[in-house]
Amino acid sequence: MSNLPQKSESPASQGLGDTIAKITSATKLDVVAEQIAKAAGAKDCGCKARQQKLNQLFPYNNTVESVSPFPRKSK
Repeated sequence: MSNLPQKSESPASQGLGDTIAKITSATKLDVVAEQIAKAAGAKDCGCKARQQKLNQLFPYNNTVESVSPFPRKSK
């Protein structure tokens, strides 16, 4: 058995906000943002709200049809 930590499967990104959240989490920038917000006296850093807004503005089309190399036939 391997001693390497198991990588958990994260759900597919629904939009740009999810992708940015994954990157900031992997680089620990989310922790830094929370610490700065806490030091500044803010309730939170606003990351979740920004993530949701970016997902609304720039959604991904995560359907099988969208990644298919074959065009769909019209009926």
